[in-house]
Amino acid sequence: MSDQAVSAPRTFRMPHTLVIVGTLVLLVLALSWVVPSGSYKRVEKDGRQITMPGTYQQTEKVRLGPQWLMIAPIKGFADGAMIISFLFLIGGAFNVIQETGIIHFGIRRLTLALRSRPWLEKLLIPVMMIVFSLGGSIFGMGEETIPFILIFVPLALSLGYDSIVGVSIPFLGAAAGFAAAFFNPFTVGIAQGLAGLPLYSGFGYRVATWFIGTAVMIAWVMVYAARVKKNPQSSIVYELDRSRDLSAWKTDGEAEPWTKRRAAVLLLFVASMSILIWGILEKQWFIEEIGALFLAMGLLMGIVAGLRGDDVAKHFVAGAKDMVSVALIIACGRALLIIAKESSVLDTMLYYSANIVAPLPPIVAAQVMFAVQAVINFFLHSGTAQAALTMPVMTPLADLAGVTRQTTVYAFQLCEFINPILPTSAVTMGVLGMARIPWEKWARWFFPLMIVLIVLSLLLLIPPVLMKWGPF
Repeated sequence: MSDQAVSAPRTFRMPHTLVIVGTLVLLVLALSWVVPSGSYKRVEKDGRQITMPGTYQQTEKVRLGPQWLMIAPIKGFADGAMIISFLFLIGGAFNVIQETGIIHFGIRRLTLALRSRPWLEKLLIPVMMIVFSLGGSIFGMGEETIPFILIFVPLALSLGYDSIVGVSIPFLGAAAGFAAAFFNPFTVGIAQGLAGLPLYSGFGYRVATWFIGTAVMIAWVMVYAARVKKNPQSSIVYELDRSRDLSAWKTDGEAEPWTKRRAAVLLLFVASMSILIWGILEKQWFIEEIGALFLAMGLLMGIVAGLRGDDVAKHFVAGAKDMVSVALIIACGRALLIIAKESSVLDTMLYYSANIVAPLPPIVAAQVMFAVQAVINFFLHSGTAQAALTMPVMTPLADLAGVTRQTTVYAFQLCEFINPILPTSAVTMGVLGMARIPWEKWARWFFPLMIVLIVLSLLLLIPPVLMKWGPF
């Protein structure tokens, strides 16, 4: 045999998500060295800092040193402390709940019931995605989808799908509703208020958009789910799902019998989920209250299931530990915005991007607005904060370009369609962390859908321009 071994061709592998996001931090820092510093004046309105149009001025260049590669992620931890703490609590609590065996038991019985009624199984994906889409459209459901991942992933696996389908049902359902919202107070409501429009005006076209956007998302997931069920090896996460313990999801044989302890634990779980839905809808709960509920639920279910205190603590810590990688990615994602703000280049990017809009034909101007909002969205994921930053600048420029303010608000909200692929989004990374799906695998699957959604958004912006979509 020759001394020179014949090496097999190396297949390309996506780097770890933390490497990708860390590289983005480096690129944004380098960008901050060449982009001029500048800022708009801001005024406080209803507790928010609102950008004042026409007040942008370049300022003395703020040049951050290389040490900000280390400082920004640390500040990112502080900035994202709430969502990171939430993920640690959810991860720990659900690991305790899974150790009780009640999720396996409940999903196994549910799966057997669905298998005996094929028509009901076929309705699961569209019906549940519509429910989550309504949540995204009506009250801005986002972070609230994270706890549902640990229910729908095992349910999808038990029905012969994969973990991508389990993530897509709650996450992409809510994402479709959020982007194509007809009522969301955190995007449509605030943006219309800043644009000087009657609240929730233009309702009819937004409802039509919601139907279209939700239908596209459901169709994409259902086609993929059918392909995976027919040929499991076609799944992009086939090897990953095979490495999971799937013994609990097997549907052959009879279901385990009911016991008093199982009934008590399941009743506690159902009651907790009912309280969660009530709290979100009636009390506008956010991650603090949801995290507290799941912490209490995990501890109580562990006790009722007969786990010892040491076992509850051990499994809680193990579940929280699984979230460390996600926490680091979220901190680095926040670091991008921190560098952009500290170097005073975010306002500059908005200023120059917005000025491109004015001389363009109206249809093109509306579509460029969508692109500008998508770029800003890469850094700033809060719909409320993005509206406060961009709408006061975009609306007067839209007037000059012949684009109605209603269309300007619409372009702003449609950019949310790209959120599910952003590694800088805490919600996206939290969802994937709960499902234990690497971002690079998810991005590879979602990218073609994102292209479809971008094209759909650009097409949906044409009728509002042609009909000069007004306040009503």
